Amino acid sequence: MTGVRVLVGTRKGAFVLTADGARRDWRVSGPHFAGWEIYHVNGSPADPNRIYASQSSGWFGQVIQRSDDGGDSWEPIDSAFTYTGEVGRHQWYDGTPRPFEFTRVWHLEPALDDPDTVYAGVEDAALFRTRDGGRSWTEMPGLRTHPSAPQWAPGAGGMCLHTIILDPTDANRMYTAISAAGAFRSDDAGESWRPINRGLRSEGIPDQQAEVGHCVHHVTLHPARPEVLYMQKHWDVMRSDDAGESWTEISGNLPTDFGFPIAVHAHEPETIYVLPITSDSDHVVMDGRLRVYRSRTGGHEWEPLTRGLPQEHCYVNVLRDAMAVDSLDECGLYFGTTGGQVYASADAGASWAPIVRDLPAVLSVEVQTLP
Repeated sequence: MTGVRVLVGTRKGAFVLTADGARRDWRVSGPHFAGWEIYHVNGSPADPNRIYASQSSGWFGQVIQRSDDGGDSWEPIDSAFTYTGEVGRHQWYDGTPRPFEFTRVWHLEPALDDPDTVYAGVEDAALFRTRDGGRSWTEMPGLRTHPSAPQWAPGAGGMCLHTIILDPTDANRMYTAISAAGAFRSDDAGESWRPINRGLRSEGIPDQQAEVGHCVHHVTLHPARPEVLYMQKHWDVMRSDDAGESWTEISGNLPTDFGFPIAVHAHEPETIYVLPITSDSDHVVMDGRLRVYRSRTGGHEWEPLTRGLPQEHCYVNVLRDAMAVDSLDECGLYFGTTGGQVYASADAGASWAPIVRDLPAVLSVEVQTLP
């Protein structure tokens, strides 16, 4: 029977959660790399046994871990991330110029067809790539040397490149998103980039036509309709039907349109999910109630999904990389909270149950559908 493997990064280690296709009984493995912040764990679409993890520490720096057996064992691989050429500068919080400085890897995106090729989004915002399974990493400098880079500035969590999307129908097309610079698109396999932020509106940006400066939290697409992008922004849920050339707001009847993750149903390109929180200053769910919101119409019209989720005295957040979708016939959803709970739904969000409850704060959740 087909199974699933849920990869969880937390403030104090990584966890691997596995189940068969029924998704009722779970085996929990971990913590791997106990005590380390694991910003992201992600598996290769080309080889389900190949997994990469970003292991970070303020004391000991950055390590990339690799597993070739589905997370049973790991080996550290090259973690040298060096900016190419002149370092350049970006804006600091107070608007003063500051040199780009590597801090950590936020996101790992394995190539769709090669387990040895992986893209890494880092802080300070830059894009790196390995073609040898992580044994060496090279910056793809076209993004960080874009003419707008001196105007990029960090969000509250730092200036992180947190989203990497590889177009499944066009090998030359890629998307990235940076907090707080905005979204960018490449049509030449990452050699050059341009901002795709037309239609975004952000408080604190006097020029509404500004090329960059928007705090994008997460971007996603459905493989069957790669020209349609969905975005959760720092306030506003947005949609583009033209590969980012323009954006329209689809927040509709959401109780608040501030949040971090956004996901798309595996088989229904117009069914999307968000998890609203109270505000940009109060990073907890509203009214003590944990609610996932679903739209079956590509936005505008939203319904709360609450069955199995706590509806009182719950004060957690769900971070940008902490929601994922499997590709089983009955689509499953997963998300992790800053309170250490990982919830799963085997029925497209209609009902939920916790896989585990007491992990460290969850930073990322990814899922692999296993043969």
